[in-house]
Amino acid sequence: MRRGLLDIESLTRPEIEAILARSKDFQPAPREPFKRFESLRGQTIVNLFFEASTRTRTSFEIAAKRLGADLISITASGSSVSKGESLVDTLNTLGAMRPDAIVMRHSASGAPHFLSRYLPVPIVNAGDGTHEHPTQALLDALTIRDRLGTLENLRVAIIGDIAHSRVARSNIFLLSKFGVHVVLCGPASLLPREMGQLAPAIELTTDMEEAIRNADVIMMLRVQLERQHEPGFATNEYFQFFGLRPEHIELAKPNLIVMHPGPINRGREISSEVADSQRSVILNQVENGVAIRMAVLERVLTQ
Repeated sequence: MRRGLLDIESLTRPEIEAILARSKDFQPAPREPFKRFESLRGQTIVNLFFEASTRTRTSFEIAAKRLGADLISITASGSSVSKGESLVDTLNTLGAMRPDAIVMRHSASGAPHFLSRYLPVPIVNAGDGTHEHPTQALLDALTIRDRLGTLENLRVAIIGDIAHSRVARSNIFLLSKFGVHVVLCGPASLLPREMGQLAPAIELTTDMEEAIRNADVIMMLRVQLERQHEPGFATNEYFQFFGLRPEHIELAKPNLIVMHPGPINRGREISSEVADSQRSVILNQVENGVAIRMAVLERVLTQ
């Protein structure tokens, strides 16, 4: 964590445990507002987002402010990148202004890692291409532990556009450190065989019912049409074979929880009946995103 947070793959289980433990201090009690802290008073954080984002960008902003930090948010359209400036020149310019940390989302896989080698400023990866989304995996783990009490000995089905999903990769790396049995499911064209080599105990299938059977957690993924070069699936066709519907829930464990990193495309990857059901923890994921990002920012800037 000394150089920021670039991925889950390089974190140890104790480091993950420490982040999850600290995030519990930042979770509000039921029906209570978030508390404000002063641990980052006097520090400046730059939110630099080269891709559209609602949940991640906003929760990083809220997290920074609740820790007492000063925050500057920049989007690609509002920066000199829109005038042709290179990524390196943009980051060097920001680095010369000496912020204490940069939170960065970029469409190129590995962009945060590349820049971290050239800038002395800690960089927090808020999603890089199809590579990783570390804070999403952390908030997912926190949500699972909150609801099921553990991450041990679970069966987690991750369903959808596996090929283009940085959320899937980060969750595979994190969950495998806790011995979770991960099942990856999607259309054959979106289910690359090499994903099964990322960690032990990974199962690949194109049969959604097989993936869901006896699952403790179902994690649905958005079909990322913006990253696909091949023709997309018709909405009805995709939903027929890989959309989560009420009848699927009966195949899973009685205490099943349903997750989705958002944004949700209702009627494509998940039905409204399931998304709005008692099984759904989608809004809990959003709320936990603030607590996790508070824990990450504090750890990056105070250790």
